[in-house]
Amino acid sequence: MTEKYVLAIDQGTTSTRAIIFNHAGGIVASGQKEHAQIFPKPGWVEHDPMEIWANVREVIGLALSKADITRHDIAAIGITNQRETTVVWNRHTGTPVCNALVWQDTRTQAIVERLAATGGVDRFKKKVGLPLSTYFSGTKIVWILENVPGARESADRGDLLFGTIDTWLLWNLTGGTDGGVHATDVTNASRTMFLDLETLTWDSDILAAFNVPRSMLPGVRSSSEVYGTAESSSLLREVPIAGILGDQQAATFGQAAFDAGQAKNTYGTGNFLIFNTGTEIVHSANGLLTTIAYKIGNGPTNYALEGSIAVTGSLIQWLRDNLGIINTAADVEALAQTVDDNGGAYFVPAFSGLFAPHWRADARGALVGLTRYVNKGHIARAAIEAIAFQTREVLDAVNADAGLPLTQLKVDGGATGNDLLLQFQADMLNVPVVRPVVAETTALGAAYAAGLAVGYWENFDDLRKNWQEDRRWTPRMERGERERLYRNWKKAVTKTLDWVDDDVSA
Repeated sequence: MTEKYVLAIDQGTTSTRAIIFNHAGGIVASGQKEHAQIFPKPGWVEHDPMEIWANVREVIGLALSKADITRHDIAAIGITNQRETTVVWNRHTGTPVCNALVWQDTRTQAIVERLAATGGVDRFKKKVGLPLSTYFSGTKIVWILENVPGARESADRGDLLFGTIDTWLLWNLTGGTDGGVHATDVTNASRTMFLDLETLTWDSDILAAFNVPRSMLPGVRSSSEVYGTAESSSLLREVPIAGILGDQQAATFGQAAFDAGQAKNTYGTGNFLIFNTGTEIVHSANGLLTTIAYKIGNGPTNYALEGSIAVTGSLIQWLRDNLGIINTAADVEALAQTVDDNGGAYFVPAFSGLFAPHWRADARGALVGLTRYVNKGHIARAAIEAIAFQTREVLDAVNADAGLPLTQLKVDGGATGNDLLLQFQADMLNVPVVRPVVAETTALGAAYAAGLAVGYWENFDDLRKNWQEDRRWTPRMERGERERLYRNWKKAVTKTLDWVDDDVSA
């Protein structure tokens, strides 16, 4: 019998990839293409959904071509995606009413404040696990309905559909206007602010408070089941689409962190630490989010605590694209190694406010501690260190909430190729940092969810066997130095607060 494979579509913040995996969880081939980052105004971040859909089709073709296989060799398709990014489109034409509002976009702060006027930012948190924030999809839908001409009227007629990127891709892959499946999985649904975490249904009272018609919302499904098959004109026609996980949950799944007490940290555009709490819903007292980790078919729902950091890898892109002090993101490590330390400089990249554990939309980025001694090497090092400092803040919150300190941290994502970062991360956390052989754990997690649904993998034990350690970093820093650096970092964070007010609205 010819070997079969699983194809994962990994639709991220900056690019789209299709990756083909074998039964051992190894990468057979991949295709990747970046899409435009659109910044119409300060604080606004958009993507073109039609460009993303076109790129998905292109990278599928690239991956199949490189692997020299066809649809007949693919057992299932999994989807993973940037989670809160919001698309609203016409169900009859398939045309988005505007660009997608990206998870980093902060234009909805006035809507957040309006909704928080009754009950504060934690008004709905007990039900949905999330504070009111520009981060999540709910306020983005409201902004579109209130600001795009004709959108409210079309929504009230039942003509508009909402989806996070997984939903947009599933609908198009399964036929679009010709019978496309309008659905999402529980992990993405849990990032909208509309999902009751206990019942796994859209909450009518919250929808009424946001004034969002239920007719716009997708059906809520598990993370691993057959949602439909690819439509007839696709290169993957008739292949089942059988797994959907939001990117951070997918990375957790790809790290085989299936059980309560296990965690991972993904280093991507932002950083996202997920701590599995099993079937128990744990409400954070320390600035973390309560979210859904996964649900496999008719099995129990697994929950998690999450620490979401808005700007980490995108800070390195900013050094490249806005300042021009490096030519590629990979150059930042070599530049940082031209100096022995940060020279007293601390970089707090609150470009979209501060996410966990602070949740301060009024914060903006700051580079502090500057003297004439500081050069571009120190700035590069301060940027790398900022990623690790922010992760320590989040892990401290996880330890406080869970009451069970981590003994090691599994890591994945593009920035884990940076040895300087991972050593400094181990030093800041004072626990080992472990990188797996397959660093593309986000796509792998989506592949696993899809493969489980069609019997390509039998159970979690199959997946655990696939996980292999690549490298481990152990702490080297003296305790006094670690705490001195972290104390100065926390001082730097205070300098970013209360920046946005009536005079500075960006």
